Amino acid sequence: MLKRPRRNRISKQIRDLVHETSISKTDLIYPMFITEGETEEVPSMPGVFRYSVEDLPNALKEVTNAGITAVLYFGIPSHKDETGSCAYDDSGIVQRGIRLTKELYPELVVIADICLCEYTSHGHCGVVENGYVQNDKTLELLAKAAVSCARAGADIVAPSDMMDGRVRAIRNALDENAFDDVLIMSYSVKYSSSFYGPFRDAADSAPAFGDRKTYQMDYRNKKEAIIETELDIEEGADMIMVKPAMAYLDIVKAVSDKFNYPLAVYQVSGEYSMIKAASCNGWIDEKAIVMESLTAMKRAGAKMIITYYAVEAAKWLEEM
Repeated sequence: MLKRPRRNRISKQIRDLVHETSISKTDLIYPMFITEGETEEVPSMPGVFRYSVEDLPNALKEVTNAGITAVLYFGIPSHKDETGSCAYDDSGIVQRGIRLTKELYPELVVIADICLCEYTSHGHCGVVENGYVQNDKTLELLAKAAVSCARAGADIVAPSDMMDGRVRAIRNALDENAFDDVLIMSYSVKYSSSFYGPFRDAADSAPAFGDRKTYQMDYRNKKEAIIETELDIEEGADMIMVKPAMAYLDIVKAVSDKFNYPLAVYQVSGEYSMIKAASCNGWIDEKAIVMESLTAMKRAGAKMIITYYAVEAAKWLEEM
């Protein structure tokens, strides 16, 4: 007898009955830039802004009204130095943004990105000596930044630096300072990728020399993703992440299949900008492409999706 799987696709109602993968607003995390300068749109990321602390409340109102329940903060300080001291300054730009957010929207989950690249004068993610990023000397500063953000009210800290041992260093520092309820969402699998270009424009964090290939992962490697994730879980990560997303869905699936831990993916700036540019030129259906892409990430095994499309996607979900 001829098999007819098309019968399960005969109408939208039937397709909705049998579909396997769904996206909800609570899956989405909105990454936001907070600056000590004026609010301005990021040229290479239309629709994405660097928000001043003064303008942050209006932006958060739109975020919460859309039904987004979690944000990820990046800071753009007015002062940068060799050790990225503003990253662990209790009066730093991200810390101020976190405190304001918790005053206005205490139920909103605030995730603080923990890295030094936005705060260092050289643009690298750690302490540099003789042209090389020093792993162990960086750990203490990352731990200080995590504690400072926790003190400001962050619910989750998210180390994105890719230094060896940073999850353990941060977990120990949080626990020693009575922040044992603060979670760690580790960028466990972060590849050295060309998809980060627009982010570096937004955060003014491009390396002043060299690249980040000595600490971010080689995109030719897959097994390394399992090793990195396993180490982060052993060191105390509560959530794990794969970054970037679309070009690494094989990695997302491998990590999801191997580890029974909450898994996030990051649809990074380059992914966003490519879709946005093609949409602005009328080459693609933006909404359809975005929803298809986000669904692919969920289908591969992600539970959470960090995306600059979070607010728009939440509105589209409401319409759908």
